[in-house]
Amino acid sequence: MPRKQAQNFEPDSAGGAKLFVKMMAVLNCFTRTQGHLTISEIMERTGLPRTTVHRIVASLRDVALLDQDGRRQSYRLGLQMFYFGSVVIANLDLNTHAHPHILELHQLTGEIVHLHIFDGSHMVCIEREEMDEQRLTTLTTIEAAPTYCTGVGKAFLAFQGGELTERIAREESFTARTAKTICTLPELEAELARIREQGYAIDDEENEIGIRCIGAPIRDSRGRVFAAISVSSTTERMPMSRVAGLAPVVVRTAGKISTSLGWAGQV
Repeated sequence: MPRKQAQNFEPDSAGGAKLFVKMMAVLNCFTRTQGHLTISEIMERTGLPRTTVHRIVASLRDVALLDQDGRRQSYRLGLQMFYFGSVVIANLDLNTHAHPHILELHQLTGEIVHLHIFDGSHMVCIEREEMDEQRLTTLTTIEAAPTYCTGVGKAFLAFQGGELTERIAREESFTARTAKTICTLPELEAELARIREQGYAIDDEENEIGIRCIGAPIRDSRGRVFAAISVSSTTERMPMSRVAGLAPVVVRTAGKISTSLGWAGQV
């Protein structure tokens, strides 16, 4: 995809870092639930003056990081962002290092295994192993899952700062997906504390009735949790007694992936 050079301003080296921070503040305003924003809405979210927002938005539009919807007088993330995201996913070491462990976990449990990374607001599935009626299939998708009511989401969120948890609470509004969904911030914080203590998360029909899931965190070489792996099945195939037996297996698999990514086991 050809890229145009921004024409609006040429920042010197001293102001370049500050300008970059402001540009990122503008881009970070856009979420799955707030995909279209006006200049006024961007101003409100960033606290930047109108002239600054106009200048940054125009430059981001020039390089296809933002698109303008003339009918609605609003902006949305541009396709260039999708291109960058596709490149990131295609070149993640995570895929290369995780795949054999995911396959082993699937073969050991006979259940569906998911690998998710955090995209800023949701957990995005980048690999799924499941057995259909004919053969083993590896599926790569851009399927998003909530953080507050899924095994992978809670396994990730438990090891993040409190500010992220509060932001997720505001953006997601804790929609009750089932009668078992955690719907308040204090309840979620208590649940995350339990997950940190035991090292894994359980989605007990919180996202979908009849489905139970075990999730465990994956760390990068610096020990930061940035992804999660899970095993999921129906409640009939995965009663709580089986969850207790499978949880250590999921945790070990997550640990193997983390080690292959360079984590030395010290957070």
